Amino acid sequence: IADQCMFKMSYNATVCGYPISIFFIVVNEFCERFSYYGMRAVLVLYFKYFLKWDDDFATTIYHTFVALCYLTPILGAIVADSWLGKFKTIIYLSIVYAVGQVIMAISAISDITDTNKDGTPDNMTFHIALSMVGLLLIALGTGGIKPCVAAFGGDQFEDHQEKQRSTFFSIFYLSINAGSLLSTIITPVLRAYECGAVKQQCYPLAFGVPAALMVVALIVFIVGSGMYTKTAPQGNIMVRVCKCIGFAIQNRFRHRSSQYPKREHWMDWWHVQYIGRFLLFPLLFFSYIVHQIILFTLLLQKLLIAQVKMVLKVLFLYIPLPMFWALFDQQGSRWTLQATTMNGDFGILTIQPDQMQTVNPILILVLVPIMDSIIYPLIAKCKLNFSPLKRMTVGMFLAALAFVAAALVQIQIDNTLPTFPSKTQSQAKFINMLNTSLTIKAGQNDLELLPFKASDDYLTFDDSFILNLGPGVDQAVSLPDGNRSTLVIIKDGREPRYQMFSDLKTKPEQGANAIRFLNGFEKLLNVTVGNELFESIVTNNMSGYINVKKGNAVFGISDGVQTCTYQLTLGFGSSYTLIIPPSLTFGQECGGIESEMDISPNSIHMAWLIPQYFLITAGEVVFSVTGLEFSYSQAPSNMKSVLQAGWLLTVAVGNIIVLIVAEAATLEEQWAEYILFASLLVLVCIIFAIQAYFYTYIDPTAIEAQFTKREPDEKEKRKSIEMVKKDSVENHNEKRKASHSSSSSSDEETKQTRI
Repeated sequence: IADQCMFKMSYNATVCGYPISIFFIVVNEFCERFSYYGMRAVLVLYFKYFLKWDDDFATTIYHTFVALCYLTPILGAIVADSWLGKFKTIIYLSIVYAVGQVIMAISAISDITDTNKDGTPDNMTFHIALSMVGLLLIALGTGGIKPCVAAFGGDQFEDHQEKQRSTFFSIFYLSINAGSLLSTIITPVLRAYECGAVKQQCYPLAFGVPAALMVVALIVFIVGSGMYTKTAPQGNIMVRVCKCIGFAIQNRFRHRSSQYPKREHWMDWWHVQYIGRFLLFPLLFFSYIVHQIILFTLLLQKLLIAQVKMVLKVLFLYIPLPMFWALFDQQGSRWTLQATTMNGDFGILTIQPDQMQTVNPILILVLVPIMDSIIYPLIAKCKLNFSPLKRMTVGMFLAALAFVAAALVQIQIDNTLPTFPSKTQSQAKFINMLNTSLTIKAGQNDLELLPFKASDDYLTFDDSFILNLGPGVDQAVSLPDGNRSTLVIIKDGREPRYQMFSDLKTKPEQGANAIRFLNGFEKLLNVTVGNELFESIVTNNMSGYINVKKGNAVFGISDGVQTCTYQLTLGFGSSYTLIIPPSLTFGQECGGIESEMDISPNSIHMAWLIPQYFLITAGEVVFSVTGLEFSYSQAPSNMKSVLQAGWLLTVAVGNIIVLIVAEAATLEEQWAEYILFASLLVLVCIIFAIQAYFYTYIDPTAIEAQFTKREPDEKEKRKSIEMVKKDSVENHNEKRKASHSSSSSSDEETKQTRI
């Protein structure tokens, strides 16, 4: 063992047979994934609660960002393979990445433009501009290094280290999962901290820690520079494939006349250009050597065309796949927003809405081995033909079921939500601050109000109304459209009159509880809760709202001489008006305070989200792992990077689909949007099933052997297929799909690509 694990001090230093350079790459990947998923976990809440965007626009920008992250890997692969090489590409784009993360953290500091210290930035355009610049740089950085890091790690191994290379990808996969899982747990906790001149959600900290981890990732990668095996760029196969397809399309267009014979496949039009060139030089055919060179060149071109045909055959099957990712990536947007209206109390643990995303990586680690070791073998034992394309179809159907489950949960949530006014309506609630019962009439509504009590619920009005406060006391009331208001009835001389105060017209942010005080006491009062201070509340006036966390809230009330405390047990997402009567008594506890609930707390538990997370994760395991396995088994050895680019492109297009639906659909009910997405995926699932039925599986090794004049070795084929399957399972999961493009040599082509 000592001999095997001997540390060799050389350019290619090894520990236990592994190049020491890979440890720098694994640590780099852990920090980078922590940075990316940590930032992304709180991103949609940052849009909604800091930048004050509505749900639809926040969802749109979120998915635009994700789409960019999956479009830029194509650029990164081309730059690395054709120009800079993997090492320099990772270095330069990591710097861009780190700068983007730092800019995001700075954009979340409200104190930069909050000159009046009210907690709201005075120049929101500045913060939005910084945020967009930061996100663009992050998308360029994280996408650009996706196809480089894992491939660069594979480059560190020599030909005889195939076993160590396979183990490296397993460790690489674990580092991705560990980084994403820990960041999804930690960054929502950091966000929940209060910071700034005006204590509020600490988004600078939630973005700052991922930024620091990205800087650490860059430093760690640079430290290992002297130990890396660096390969020079050798040209990009994607560029060659695109040129080949371009030639075929161009020639097909030029020779569309009926005088030209038809081709069996449209890619067969490629050879017109090459044959035409050779006929310009007929004398060359008198030379046997030149003739052989020409034949060899044509053979290579035919091999390339055959390989392109194989790739196009798989890419055609990719066409319906973006719809799956359109549903899958809504875990970070719609489902996170859905969790903000639910109860996150799990007894000893309180779950933040954005922490529910951790259910996915946890279930991934459980379901991948269960599927591979139990479910699939059982199906095989039953002698059922559960082919890869059938598995992918089932995965898509499970994702559709997940959105049906989300719709059912949303319907239950909607039943517990208050009915807020439409844009053309207004709502009002009434509080009697007189020391006697009062009968009033608001429009056509008769109300009996007890002393220092509020009416039972809000009344809805289509326009202004007459408020009758007693015989001969009629007052015209005009409420702002689309808003809720509280009308406080006080004594003005001999007759009562009303004062109007604006209320919340949405659920409090992120499951917090909005609390305010109505002071009926004869003196000015100061109220505190924790470190929060309500402004000095004058008599017959209402304080502003302060968000208070779930639990037993203790309020300190003082008139400057006497003090007392008032306690109120709070849940998630409620709103209360606490009425302080003139008869307030001081002591250890305040006497006489009345609590009026304006918005009831969230009553649907977050645990009801677990079934939809289970279904979407099960669908991901069946769909994504199998999709990678199928793609690699059907792809030629030197074009696996092309298929990885195509796979990543389906994720980007899926997020674009979400943008289109979120903006184009005019569905007012969220559950209806969930059903729409589920229906679209079922439709696409049917189309994909039809494609799968007519698909004929191929053996790329045998096809390539026809052109290389070498029969494929059976042992080699079995070994290739087993490696494909193993690498596909190890390198799974959207959060865990760290891209691994293939290098130019054939043994390197079997390396996987993870996102």
